[in-house]
Amino acid sequence: MSPSEPTPAGVPAEQPADAYRPVRAHARRNREKLITVARAAFAAADDTVSLESIAREAGVGIGTLYRHFPTREALVEAVYGAELDDIATSVPVLLDRFPPDVALRAWMDGYAAFVATKRGMIDTLRAGWASGKIATPTTRERVTAAIATILTKGADEGSLRADVDPEDVTTMLLGVFLSTAAGDTPGQTGRLLGLIVDALHPKEEAAGPPNRKDSAPVRS
Repeated sequence: MSPSEPTPAGVPAEQPADAYRPVRAHARRNREKLITVARAAFAAADDTVSLESIAREAGVGIGTLYRHFPTREALVEAVYGAELDDIATSVPVLLDRFPPDVALRAWMDGYAAFVATKRGMIDTLRAGWASGKIATPTTRERVTAAIATILTKGADEGSLRADVDPEDVTTMLLGVFLSTAAGDTPGQTGRLLGLIVDALHPKEEAAGPPNRKDSAPVRS
């Protein structure tokens, strides 16, 4: 069809690419708003959160929610991924602000909050991972990589040990969270994280045995 020919009835006229940009931007804002609202809702909930309440709080219809996230699993996966990204990418910011050992503790506190706020979505996550509806996350690998970055910086500056395997620190962290998951024990979690960081400080040189000549009793 030449440019001079009219568009047949029922056939949408071709639109310039710029005409779609506002639509895409609006859809992107809706998606981001839904994720933000869902993050807060899942973090505050002790039980299942309704998708209708998330859509209502985000100021969109339930149809809009389903266009972006066809299933609950899709929404939960997006929320989990966004929060994991925050944790993984926070390391450079913390290292710019704090010494490595302080940055490590601040990062651990952030990761502890990440773990603690999964109550409203943990059942969906576990079921989704088991069924394959939610991709198995690379959480452990990303956590270990973040720890490795901080340990390397700390070893270079002398504030953290250079002989520690980052995977061992990840294992200790997961042990803390598993052991405190049954109850509301933020104080205990904090104390255990403090012990981990203390163990990662360089060991001071042990004092040698006392000089026997100096300590021997004087004989008369």
